[in-house]
Amino acid sequence: MDELLHRGMARTEWAKKQMPVLSEIASRFRKELPFSGLKIGLCLHISAKTGNLALALKEGGGEIFLGASNPLSTQDDIALYLKDQGIQVFARRGETTEEYRINLEKILSFSPDYIIDDGADLTILYHKEGGKGVRGGTEETTTGVIRLKNLEKEGKLQFPLIVVNDALTKHLFDNRYGTGQSAVDGILRATNLLIAGSCAVVCGYGWVGKGVSRRLQGLGARVIVTEVSPIKALEALMDGYQVMPIKDAAPLGDLFVTCTGNLKVISRESFQVMKDGAILANAGHFNVEIDLEALEEMKIDEKDLTPLIREYTFKDGRRVYLLGEGRLVNLVCGEGHPAGVMDLSFATQALSLEYLVKEGSKLPPKVHTVPENIQDQIASMKLKSLGVKIDNLTPEQREYLSGY
Repeated sequence: MDELLHRGMARTEWAKKQMPVLSEIASRFRKELPFSGLKIGLCLHISAKTGNLALALKEGGGEIFLGASNPLSTQDDIALYLKDQGIQVFARRGETTEEYRINLEKILSFSPDYIIDDGADLTILYHKEGGKGVRGGTEETTTGVIRLKNLEKEGKLQFPLIVVNDALTKHLFDNRYGTGQSAVDGILRATNLLIAGSCAVVCGYGWVGKGVSRRLQGLGARVIVTEVSPIKALEALMDGYQVMPIKDAAPLGDLFVTCTGNLKVISRESFQVMKDGAILANAGHFNVEIDLEALEEMKIDEKDLTPLIREYTFKDGRRVYLLGEGRLVNLVCGEGHPAGVMDLSFATQALSLEYLVKEGSKLPPKVHTVPENIQDQIASMKLKSLGVKIDNLTPEQREYLSGY
């Protein structure tokens, strides 16, 4: 067997062992075939975890077309293995922006019935090109949800879309524990940096920012949080972090991690006052959170120290170091989320898609939340797989809670 193919198979099977909930769902799909005769277009980070989701949907009878949601997150061994398993994959690691768009167009050319998206690129492209025939979709991440809610607000959303990102089984665990751990892991793999004693600036205190801040603090960093939301800023302060504007934090930080889903969070003004040797990493979906254009304009020299570290030198001799081209640091510089946490997220994706197939014709073309019973089912399955039992309400307690 080809070495690359064998590695992809081995890594996918290893991830599967840590995804018991999705595996149980896949076993049921194999018997019930809820997606029989349906075409499903996926735009996700192509990793071993995604591979198991794609295979689970295929077990359910679906014809799967998979593209990457980030040009640098594709793992070629996984892509090759999935092709070997009958999934049509349109991606390679390091593809150009143009290749990326063409690959998404290829997925749409097969006229998918449903879309599973991460960042909304496939869904937005479908709408821009006047696509027809998609019956429903799901969205995985905060950035995509923002874009799709704007599409709905403009009255342009053509089909019901379930925001998996907003499910408690997703953002409470995936964003906080998954990105929290994997972003720091990616930074360490790229730099071998000693975190203890350093000053880390975390931009944004949503669920991703909470997770990253906690992990960096646990490794001994002095963490500063920057925010635009007074509520989140207050929460960060009460969680024990310093809180200040980015302009005040910029001269203090040794490491900067953006976690906002917005653009130019770290901009020219920050670069002008950063320490020599400051390290820049992005844990948001797109490579827009760090102002890369300003970096290019301000530099007098630029060079790649390693495939993952780019050094920018300014006129005054200061240098800053950009990790993974400013793209998702956990996926470009590391393995992405642990499979154990993606078990929850992708189980939510799988059951949300099944719900759309069964109930989507009754739903208006709007952004919808994941039904609560699906979230409870997934959480219960995860607890069971971990050997954890919890209490049940007694009839008397149920009656009390339902009273006035």
